[in-house]
Amino acid sequence: MMKFTMQNFFFLVTGMIIYVVDIGVDFWVASKYFCQGQYSWSVLVLCFRGLSSLITQIFSYEWFKNDWEGTDTRKLKLVFLVHLFQCGIFIRYWFALKYGCQAAFKQMSSRDASETDLSNFIQKQAIDAVTDINMLRLFKTFLETTPQLFLQIYILMEHCKINLYQCAAIVMSFCGISLSMVDYQISLRKSLPDKEEFRVSSKFMYLFYKLLTITSWILSISLITLLSVRISVILLIFLWICGFTWTLKQHTTFCKSKKMEYLYRTVVGIILIFSFFNIKGRRTKICISIYYATHTVLTLGILFVYMFWKPSVINEMCFTIVSIFTISSLLLGIIFLVIYYSHFHPTAYCRPQVYSDEVDEVAGQKDGVKTGRFQNFLMQ
Repeated sequence: MMKFTMQNFFFLVTGMIIYVVDIGVDFWVASKYFCQGQYSWSVLVLCFRGLSSLITQIFSYEWFKNDWEGTDTRKLKLVFLVHLFQCGIFIRYWFALKYGCQAAFKQMSSRDASETDLSNFIQKQAIDAVTDINMLRLFKTFLETTPQLFLQIYILMEHCKINLYQCAAIVMSFCGISLSMVDYQISLRKSLPDKEEFRVSSKFMYLFYKLLTITSWILSISLITLLSVRISVILLIFLWICGFTWTLKQHTTFCKSKKMEYLYRTVVGIILIFSFFNIKGRRTKICISIYYATHTVLTLGILFVYMFWKPSVINEMCFTIVSIFTISSLLLGIIFLVIYYSHFHPTAYCRPQVYSDEVDEVAGQKDGVKTGRFQNFLMQ
């Protein structure tokens, strides 16, 4: 079993600080747009924030219900109230900081079996608490942070000028995406026993691959949105339908209730608009090749439309700069993707996804611990 270290604890604290600052920046940006009379932009910023918060609170509360099944109902009612006021994530941060501090700074030297068992229990509590937070932050990344980045880049391209609050929103979006991606992979490897350790070189390769491909795609859909908002909306809805349909065909069993499972599949469909998402933990060479080949064709198609049609919605200098960034980001992202999967991706793959009471019970008897949620939630 991997250990929860001081480095992990500091990453946890950093993530919490970025989460709080990001909330403040969103309200600052929304208020600036509102004061300038840009009411539609202000509403969109708040809608992205509200939607992501609502969905993450629903998943967080559902997980508390599953974990605390059979415990004091008054405790669950209090947790429900906290989630109702959109503060459930802070309960999870409190548990993560509590267990993380014990695991990273107050570990006792194991003299006998009982002390060893206690130490392992604290380690698992810390890892599980951080894992849940990172899963929720991953949802938030693609429900709020990435759409927020798309909105700010679109506004920047439309007006060809940037303000301080827009710059702050873009920087916070990149920070949020980067940290959530890396933290997710760290949690994945700590939670699943058959995953290799996520080394520093692997972190950078994975981060650059994800960040560059996402940036290239956001620039592309920003261009098509400049050309026609209607075409952009139709394209995004079509891509979501494709992602949602693929998720249905995978027969995911992440949630215990059907309603939550369909909500999960809906969220996965949104994530697939922006980045590849492996929900089964199996080898996905063909799927990931098709996915990024499709994004490459769409990106090049959008650029060719602008190149030959030369619409007046964007000046030539701005289009040239955006095109260079789009092509270079896509090319570098694909290069890092190939390098990552060729040399830095773990060679051991986890077992096929399961979520039945019988399998969980057997696994718990075998390992002495309950299997974690990451057995049913995999992104590579």
